Amino acid sequence: MLSVERDNVWLNGRDRSIVGLNEASYPFLLSQIPDPPRRLYVEGQVGDWLRPAIAVVGSRKPTAAGEEFAFHLAHGLAEYGIVVVSGLALGIDSAAHKGAMAAGGLTIAVCGTGLDIVYPRQNRILADQIKTTGGLVSEFCIGTGVRAHHFPRRNRLISGLTLGTVVVEAGRQSGSLITARNAAEQGREVFAVPGSVFSPLSRGPNALIRDGARLVESVSDITEELSLMLPQARRKVMTTALGLQPMELLAAIGEVPTPVNQLIDRTGLTVAEVSSMLITMELEGVVTRVGGGFIRRAVT
Repeated sequence: MLSVERDNVWLNGRDRSIVGLNEASYPFLLSQIPDPPRRLYVEGQVGDWLRPAIAVVGSRKPTAAGEEFAFHLAHGLAEYGIVVVSGLALGIDSAAHKGAMAAGGLTIAVCGTGLDIVYPRQNRILADQIKTTGGLVSEFCIGTGVRAHHFPRRNRLISGLTLGTVVVEAGRQSGSLITARNAAEQGREVFAVPGSVFSPLSRGPNALIRDGARLVESVSDITEELSLMLPQARRKVMTTALGLQPMELLAAIGEVPTPVNQLIDRTGLTVAEVSSMLITMELEGVVTRVGGGFIRRAVT
């Protein structure tokens, strides 16, 4: 069966879609990376991609303490209304997905296979659970099996869908460090959870911190750095006093669609800062996305 035929058969299932790069429903943050997928396969209850997201990644064979921390970190992020993104792998990834779901939050799993194939097989039940409270995402055609080189490639999507990436536990050769490097190259924040100098699984995060990653010991270390607030507080800020930086960003948005790269150039803000503010402004109806840019709307 040809790939197009497999895609069409797959699309007959529930809550499935294939989103093109130029479509309005394509994830905004992902569209800003240097090499976004031309097509994105999506399954589940993802929604409109407007909520702020953080990636939580790490070792497939973590310590019990690392797994517990990832669960509680994701749980706390979800309580703040932040989407938790990870890679459906065993270990830290699974703990992050489960923590977000336990808090009643949204979690997204970025897969390194076609969405008709769950890898690892042990996570089939978890994948089904994620589809009911979040979604599965892949750039690979339906029918694409497990290929080693696909997983480092999918890591750029994990970071690209988010405002920042948190590495919980990882050896020096861990694929999680690829995700962190992608995040830095994409202009997103990099966070790392410190650990014992005697633990091989702490070498990756400790090295990231030494190189400038933000140290994370609690959820507040992330929310404070990204200036993310609870939805209620965010509404108050946006409708009563936009604040200096958001007002500066709003002034840079014209009556014709303004691309994000122009907004970054005009304001001097980082990709993460501009993306976070645009998401908040769009949620509040202050701006709207049109084509490849944003235009201002009247605040009511």
